[in-house]
Amino acid sequence: MTRFDPEDVDALLAQELSGFDPNSRTGDSGIIGGPVTNWRELSDAEATEHWRALRAWVEWLTVRYNIAISVVPDCWWQHGPLVEELSALHAAHLAAFDPSDSGFGPIGWHERLAIAIPRLNRSYGGGCNNGHKPTRPRSWAQATDEQEWEAWANKAHAQ
Repeated sequence: MTRFDPEDVDALLAQELSGFDPNSRTGDSGIIGGPVTNWRELSDAEATEHWRALRAWVEWLTVRYNIAISVVPDCWWQHGPLVEELSALHAAHLAAFDPSDSGFGPIGWHERLAIAIPRLNRSYGGGCNNGHKPTRPRSWAQATDEQEWEAWANKAHAQ
């Protein structure tokens, strides 16, 4: 077992902390990786930049990791749930490979990718191998009986 001389530990600590001012609040607190994309809140002006960045990344991802067209089809950008999953992976990739990362980001990102592949399958669901087939979005129009809802929502239902 290696023993450290307390004086050596103190000297090393002093060296590490040299120039550190605990009262300073001017340090960089910028976003690691890059900002996430909230597709619901993008303006038309903001959308172009985000779509182009995501497209470039998705094309790189699918080639680099040989992701099958049955998982990410050519029309991926027309499938909302798939866009959300890919966008989240993109943001995680940017953060994982940020220069400020301690070195665990890349392995963490690959673990997330392995978990995300089945979710990508569920997000897309197939069907566009011979051209894009739009998904029918779920609709809440006429799905809820408003009187039944109001009767339910006006009670606590605590057990």
